[in-house]
Amino acid sequence: MSDSKVVLQDSKSGQAHELPVHQGTYGAPVIDITSLNKQTGYFTYDPGFVSTASCKSDITYLDGNEGELMYRGYPIEQLAEKCNFLEVCYLLLHGELPNVGEKESFENSIVTHTLINESLLNFFKGFHYDAHPMAMMTGVVGSLSAFYHDSLDIQNPQHRMETAHRLIAKMPTIAAAAYKHRMGEPFMYPQNHLNYCGNFLHMMYARPVEEYEVDPMAEKALDILFILHADHEQNASTSTVRLAGSSDANPYAAIAAGIACLWGAAHGGANEAVLKMLDEIGDVKNIEKYLAKAKDKTDSFRLMGFGHRVYKNFDPRAKIIKTICHQVLEKYGDDPRMELAMRLEEIALKDEYFIERKLYPNVDFYSGIIYSALKFPVEMFTVMFAIARTAGWISHWIEMIADPSKKIGRPRQLYTGPASRNVPDISQRG
Repeated sequence: MSDSKVVLQDSKSGQAHELPVHQGTYGAPVIDITSLNKQTGYFTYDPGFVSTASCKSDITYLDGNEGELMYRGYPIEQLAEKCNFLEVCYLLLHGELPNVGEKESFENSIVTHTLINESLLNFFKGFHYDAHPMAMMTGVVGSLSAFYHDSLDIQNPQHRMETAHRLIAKMPTIAAAAYKHRMGEPFMYPQNHLNYCGNFLHMMYARPVEEYEVDPMAEKALDILFILHADHEQNASTSTVRLAGSSDANPYAAIAAGIACLWGAAHGGANEAVLKMLDEIGDVKNIEKYLAKAKDKTDSFRLMGFGHRVYKNFDPRAKIIKTICHQVLEKYGDDPRMELAMRLEEIALKDEYFIERKLYPNVDFYSGIIYSALKFPVEMFTVMFAIARTAGWISHWIEMIADPSKKIGRPRQLYTGPASRNVPDISQRG
């Protein structure tokens, strides 16, 4: 329902057109241009959709100017302090935090779905030994629809929720299997007595020949990172999931599309880029030199992990993870890059150039450092992101499918190619 209207004046015809304006719970009001083409004959032009609200959503809100992030109205700071990752998954899916009984039931459901079909496990043998884990994730997750075709009625709410549970449960199993394949080690089956993050660590690092004990600090750090990455409003990969799902494609295909999008260096690969930057800097004594390069507009060097496209203030997720990052480094920080990273942070935060431009460390700066300290290979960084973001992706997919106003995505374009012309005979072509 429209809260107010704006009037669009056509300078050529002189005609005025009224367009409704909608106001959400928070955020800037949006102009409803649904009838714009019918009224005026015009479409809008917005590369990257940076000024376009593509949907209505009740799931996540972020305020880039204030540095705020909320899932279903709950501040991310409180969720990271008081909840575990599976409670946050439940919140994203259902809109409310679980009570004791709901929490137990949900966690039991996730545990019962962690195994993957043995035939699916054999798929990994078809990948080259050094295949990138994200390539394997995209292919294997997309193939899940071949195993659960009896519960793929997207109009059935029960089927939608079963799919959500399966995806959240199986994503760590698939990720760990991708890692084991790359390392040439035997796959490790999930353990029902372990919690979500502990189980993932076990599948990653345990071996049949010896006992493996999950480290509580590593488990806690991973749980917080997963909470911070669970959703982030209408980012590129979430928008991809929605667009793919808008055609009524099965949810596994839509999530696989989201994984492929996340793999892009401009999206999920940022924490990997942080470590590459640290390797380039090489030594603490080179920090001042590289900070000068970062300030030089003619230099191609960029300070990765600082600033954010959306957050124009401090990334609230970075504030949360910074403390646990330092705790992890105290225990595992034997990598010289870690000392370099901490010193870079210290110097940059005192530099007026970065202070004036509000170029603070973001979540990618700290997450890459933590993953490296916990001995995750760089190739797995984006995989970790995908495990966490699956909760947000499937929640947005469910919200979209259940929306009675859903339409298949069909963006318009501004055509700038050749005008209509005739095809010349081949002998007349230059």
